[in-house]
Amino acid sequence: MKTLKTTAIVLFLAIGQITFAQEKSYKETVTENPTAEEDLKVISDYINALTNNKMTVVSGLLADDYVGTGPSNEDTETKAEQIAGWKEAHKVRTDQKNDFVVNTFRVLDGDLKGDWVSVWGTYIFNQEGVAMTLPYQFTALVENGKISRSIIYYDRLAIREAMGFELTAKKE
Repeated sequence: MKTLKTTAIVLFLAIGQITFAQEKSYKETVTENPTAEEDLKVISDYINALTNNKMTVVSGLLADDYVGTGPSNEDTETKAEQIAGWKEAHKVRTDQKNDFVVNTFRVLDGDLKGDWVSVWGTYIFNQEGVAMTLPYQFTALVENGKISRSIIYYDRLAIREAMGFELTAKKE
């Protein structure tokens, strides 16, 4: 019975939060980013540095307490982990190219408050003789000229299948 009461309270609070969020208008939630040009440059410089293996530049553009998430919610990485991962990737990738467009906005309150930059892009590279095309969506919070948090979405399965892996069901 205690579990049922707890579940009901949590459900009530969640519905209340969703209702509250839906009652706010777009203009009450999001506005133009007053530091748009600077923040767009931070993100563009960051993506170009990643693609061109300039990890010193990447390090300077990430906050020391940076946390990246994605492509799934359980995947997180720190600044050091991201730099180490890209250093390893550059050992096996060639012919890298990254085409992208950026947009920015300011969230006025809540857990996502701040100046955000969204990127819609396509990262192209060769790895182990296989040409890869990776469409992605990346959104980052820029604070004091540095990326403090980000989330990326891309189709991880498509990359693995392009490399010859197959998806099979778990056997019970």
